[in-house]
Amino acid sequence: MEDLPVLDLVIFAPLAGILLLAFIPKERLDALRYVTLGVTLVTFVISLGVLGQFDPSAQEQFQLGSSLQWIPEWGIGYITGIDGVSLWMVMLTTFLMPLGVLASWSVTKRAKPYFIFFLALETGLLGVFVALDMFLFYLFWEASLVPMYFLIGMWGYGRRIYAAMKFFLFTLVGSLLMLVAIVYLYFQAPGGPTFSYVELLDTPLTLDVQRLLFLGFFASFAVKVPLVPLHTWLPDAHTEAPTAGSVLLAGVLLKLGAYGLIRFAIPLFPDAARDLAPIIVGLSIVGIIYGALIATMQRDLKRLVAYSSVAHLGFVTLGIFVGSVQGMSGGILQMVSHGLSSGALFMLVGALYDRRHSRQIADFGGLAKTVPVFAGIFLLVALSSLGLPGLSGFVGEFLILLGTFFTYRWWVVPAAFGVVLAAIYLLWSYQRVFHGEVTNEANRSLPDLNPRELAMLAPIVALIVFIGVYPKPFLERIEPSAQRVVDTFNRSTVRPETASVQGGGK
Repeated sequence: MEDLPVLDLVIFAPLAGILLLAFIPKERLDALRYVTLGVTLVTFVISLGVLGQFDPSAQEQFQLGSSLQWIPEWGIGYITGIDGVSLWMVMLTTFLMPLGVLASWSVTKRAKPYFIFFLALETGLLGVFVALDMFLFYLFWEASLVPMYFLIGMWGYGRRIYAAMKFFLFTLVGSLLMLVAIVYLYFQAPGGPTFSYVELLDTPLTLDVQRLLFLGFFASFAVKVPLVPLHTWLPDAHTEAPTAGSVLLAGVLLKLGAYGLIRFAIPLFPDAARDLAPIIVGLSIVGIIYGALIATMQRDLKRLVAYSSVAHLGFVTLGIFVGSVQGMSGGILQMVSHGLSSGALFMLVGALYDRRHSRQIADFGGLAKTVPVFAGIFLLVALSSLGLPGLSGFVGEFLILLGTFFTYRWWVVPAAFGVVLAAIYLLWSYQRVFHGEVTNEANRSLPDLNPRELAMLAPIVALIVFIGVYPKPFLERIEPSAQRVVDTFNRSTVRPETASVQGGGK
């Protein structure tokens, strides 16, 4: 890997921003806002340099990283790098962060610690996506948990303490199981104890051991996705989180689990992944149907969007485990698309709450007459979320269904039915909120989107349309990395004499 500083600058630029915030008095609210916005914008600009330097035709798997000794006597290094999977996760994070700051303009109480936690969260998220040392990865993984816990618990709504504790405990228990698996791998490394991800890829393991270690990683990643039945923390966390917290939770944090499955669980334990794939595919289908059905019954607009994430992330895990390049590429692109559409939906629901202090669908109706721009953007984002051709949501879902058809042909039917259900709950909720007559007088004088809100929504809308019309720049960077993971998934690494059961994912 090339020892270039640009990736490290992206990771640690937000921490430099925290130092700037430390010198700003807590009473200077505008200064805190604009400095945080400036830091996140600078981080995004630096990440564009990463995108520009990334070479999709390069032979090496990871690019633009660093490889430094950190605690050599314990086999711990500062090792980073990106491929076609982590590249778009980094770009999604740095893209959504400044928009999250704009969505945080209503935060006036304890604003200084809020923005400090906000920037700390960005560093934690970016670190997870680029770390290639298992100790470093785990450090960033836990570092991303703490700021979100405080963002929900201190600046959330209603039952925010309950939601924050539930989020923290679910994630922590899964993480501890993953830690046990990481420590076992550390001592089994063929070249001696090390946390280097690349070196651990060559660790010889029997199928039974692979299964146990895979389940340790899977417990952590499945909670984060979240897969049914480990999803119960998500609706509460989304509902009680502040608007920007919901944007980042749906837009980026849920992707940590799917990313972990692609980066670590499958390459480190390919035989176990292939052996258990039918079960995970089944859970993914259950999540798609269950999330859509529960979303249809929601009366709270924010909880509806939260349950839609359960369904959409079910598509992502389905694509990851069907064992085809089309499915894997579609799953990765769907992660980006869902980050955009769900982020925009939570921004819109937050803007609506700021105006009416209600998220109950029954409190609205006829808003298209009073806030037409708001209604138009909401409709476009909802159409993308349900997979309308020409918008970003269609490309990922189509590739996932195509990849599923190649390997699990009959599973395509319930998965496609999930798309139909998405159209039902999204369009029905849109009809109840924006169509019909204005029956509540409080809705007659609602202001339409202001310049700040347009500034945070316009870039997302532009990307939703761009990816839907021309996904090639994304897919040509994703596919080489997706191909490597799928090749590993389909290749046996267990010697016949040591395998107790030779599983198959197809």
